[in-house]
Amino acid sequence: MIVRNNSFENNAMIPKKHTGFGADLSPELILSDIPEETVSLAIILDDLDVPWKKNFSHWIAWNIPNTEIIPEGLPKGAKIERPINACQGIGWGKNCYRGPKPPFFLKKAHRYVFHVYALDTELTLSGNSKKKELMDAMQGHVVAETELTGLYKNS
Repeated sequence: MIVRNNSFENNAMIPKKHTGFGADLSPELILSDIPEETVSLAIILDDLDVPWKKNFSHWIAWNIPNTEIIPEGLPKGAKIERPINACQGIGWGKNCYRGPKPPFFLKKAHRYVFHVYALDTELTLSGNSKKKELMDAMQGHVVAETELTGLYKNS
């Protein structure tokens, strides 16, 4: 399985519109080579470079239908129905995508990894779920995974 988008290349800078300093829109994710047995997709967005917390999660989403395009700008909320169905847990304190927004005193570029998982089931989780609960629920159900890394640095 492969993930890409039209906003930035792998290991390239994330545009401001996808950050907390811009419109904070989730980027469109384009998937290919999705396994046939995929029932749903899940996403975890981690900042790998927060000095006080390993793998700080900015977004968790699951029960996304098996689709080749996850649209840009998914709305806030634990359960969304448009533009696609999805459940969102609590990443950066909210049930929504929260893009890069490192504190002004952190000048080093941060790596933001969009992990995309193809699952052989839908998951039963509450909207209060966090990354650990999502990871636990996915165990034994991941049929493929891929990732896309974007960078962001305070000017």
